Amino acid sequence: DVCSSDLYFLVIASVVFSLFMVSYVIRMELPDWQPLSEPGQLWANTLLLILSSVLFQWTRNIVSSDKPRNLMTAFFGAGLFAILFIAGQLMTWGNLQEGGFYLTSNPANAFYYLLTGLHAVHLLGGLWVWSKGAIRLLSGAEAKDLRLSVELCTLYWHFLLVE
Repeated sequence: DVCSSDLYFLVIASVVFSLFMVSYVIRMELPDWQPLSEPGQLWANTLLLILSSVLFQWTRNIVSSDKPRNLMTAFFGAGLFAILFIAGQLMTWGNLQEGGFYLTSNPANAFYYLLTGLHAVHLLGGLWVWSKGAIRLLSGAEAKDLRLSVELCTLYWHFLLVE
């Protein structure tokens, strides 16, 4: 049910992200590169994104089976973990700032903020689609009426997880 324009978007986003990664690898070879130590919160944020993706898959399975039991739990849980991921990113950025790791301190920091910021922006875009589905669900829509929104969100979240 996912149309080709959605797949084109995912391909384009993958190419753009790949170009950023190539730039990252090339740039880190220059002498002014000072690697940023991996923030511990990064793994907790990754876990939140994994949980969100798992709950979207559960939601998709529920919608596909036409048995709406647990639909609200799965769908709103997926959105909640995505929102917590963004909050975790903001917290990580704040902790880095407090530790003196500013955006302009060195190129490694700039790339970290750029890549994690792009990831958060992509997630916000996905949450926009999720919020439209949430409004419909709260307005009494049946599971089958949410099928396309759920399929799009599920595919997108899985994509964001590997991006």
